[in-house]
Amino acid sequence: MHETGKIKVGISIGDLNGIGCEVVLKTFEDERMLDFCTPIIFASNKTISAQKNLLGIEINFHGIHDASKALDGKINVVNVWKDLPTIEFGKNSKEAGSFSIKSLRDAVKALKKGDIDVLVTAPINKNNIQADDFNFPGHTDYLAKELEGESLMFMVTDDLKVGLLTDHVAVKDVAKAITPKLIKEKVKIIEDSLKMDFGIRRPKIAMLGINPHSGDNGVIGKEDDEVMKPVINELFEKGHLVYGPYAADSFFGAESYKNFDAILAAYHDQGLIPFKTMSFGKGVNFTAGLNKVRTSPDHGTAYEIAGKGKADHSSFKEAVFMGIKIFRNRMEYLELTKNPLRKQRIKR
Repeated sequence: MHETGKIKVGISIGDLNGIGCEVVLKTFEDERMLDFCTPIIFASNKTISAQKNLLGIEINFHGIHDASKALDGKINVVNVWKDLPTIEFGKNSKEAGSFSIKSLRDAVKALKKGDIDVLVTAPINKNNIQADDFNFPGHTDYLAKELEGESLMFMVTDDLKVGLLTDHVAVKDVAKAITPKLIKEKVKIIEDSLKMDFGIRRPKIAMLGINPHSGDNGVIGKEDDEVMKPVINELFEKGHLVYGPYAADSFFGAESYKNFDAILAAYHDQGLIPFKTMSFGKGVNFTAGLNKVRTSPDHGTAYEIAGKGKADHSSFKEAVFMGIKIFRNRMEYLELTKNPLRKQRIKR
């Protein structure tokens, strides 16, 4: 952080043919955002100038060659490349993918060095980012390799938090991927994150079943009875407030989620469909479990509206605020754990 206490928020620019630049620029078009943080965008002066002109967004920015040179009170742009990439809104192109990875890599380097405090990633296209030297399904997998810790995809708002046991795994492979070891690992990550990143002293976690009706006592599938229930019982007996497995179809409709601090879904769509239905535009994707803070909006590249000025920047703005909040909570938690006499300040 700067001496002023403002958190340095690094931003990877995402797919240049999508809505990434638009939601970033719209967020910081509001100069009040500079009261909360020092933004550092990883792209180039030419790229940001071209995008703001094409989109009709009025902002001033400060070009730098290294994130460590960022100025407080300015929108800083790190010149990761010199050329002006071809911008073809709505087009899935290999060139756009290569520049999104250049931005991400430079931002992660700065994060590891401590030149930025928080990383907020604009949306990428999981198809066009693939290359000989970059073979990851998405941000989360890459960050898990680059940063210390074990990652968990954690979709969060102030009122709803959904983590995933398995994330980018094909549905046909989900059941065999869920093992007692995996369940214990993910529960620990989500529990630690709720304590450290969200200030919850005794987290209460609900687990959703793998099969419809959590297997209906083995009629629909045996994984819930044979894999999930024994681990949940073991964790509960050890003092962890973990409950379930709950039938996913009625869990959200009956508003059972309100009784828990977080939900751990068995697979991607089981957790993300209800989360996005209830929170779209306000939700944030947070990579929990790592030694650095990374957030992103809850949407993709949205090629269909790219370049039309229609993109809603609410979720990106929330991702910036959530990143700041988590960073501050984490710093306070670490300070409190060093000084046990102040622990009573932790919420709940």
